[in-house]
Amino acid sequence: MKEPSTLIGIVLALVAVGVGMVLKGASITALLNPAAYLIIFVGTAAALFVSFPMSELKKFPKLIKIIFGGGQKVPSKTEIIDSFTKWATLVRKEGLLGLENELTNIEDPFLKQGMELIIDTTDSEFSEDVLLEKVSAIQERHRKGALIFSQAGTYAPTLGVLGAVVGLIAALGNLADVEKLGHSIAAAFIATLLGIFSGYVLWHPMSNKLKLLSKREIEIRHIMVEGLLSLQEGLNSRQLEHKLNVYLTPDELVQKYAHTGTNEEVSSGQEKASYSS
Repeated sequence: MKEPSTLIGIVLALVAVGVGMVLKGASITALLNPAAYLIIFVGTAAALFVSFPMSELKKFPKLIKIIFGGGQKVPSKTEIIDSFTKWATLVRKEGLLGLENELTNIEDPFLKQGMELIIDTTDSEFSEDVLLEKVSAIQERHRKGALIFSQAGTYAPTLGVLGAVVGLIAALGNLADVEKLGHSIAAAFIATLLGIFSGYVLWHPMSNKLKLLSKREIEIRHIMVEGLLSLQEGLNSRQLEHKLNVYLTPDELVQKYAHTGTNEEVSSGQEKASYSS
């Protein structure tokens, strides 16, 4: 699933900066300052190399792909609930061993491993501990990925100030030439502009995007955990469905039951949606 909002946001930010410079009477060509780009982007990269081990930084290209691609492909909440409802009916008829034939149809690795776990053990506490540990490990991995970008967003504006200082030092060498002095000062502040722009328009927002994608995936994982444990407990399909429906928003409840004609659920979802609006 592609996520165009990131690219749209970056393009809008670039357009805003460019148009803003023109309206203020500044030339777009002032942005063509190799020294400023070197200080900001190479400097940010250097700070990241100091801050993080190489094992974490190697994930940077993959994280960029996630940001622009919309994250890992996982089933929707309604798809998961429908699947678990079907599996609950199967378990009531054939027991947990009846789920073995379903394993080949499950593409999600976490869900597949969880299904194998509940088939192999009858200890629900052990299953819960293992599944929640897996979720915690996923959450921690996501946190480390987002931290790289949030730290980059912290370093870049500071390096912008550093770039401005370096530029002003160079400008002091042109005090005898007023015109050249003005260009030197303008060039000095390009580094500050790039530092602020990259920090607050690129790195911090990208970190937030990763956090939101992580939150969405972790919620899906928790639904899977609840569903797997419910199958192990032997809940019937209706009980399991009610239990997992708590993860759905009122609008999702309305959409889920609108095509089934279950008036009780539809009216309940509509009522909740009206309270939330």
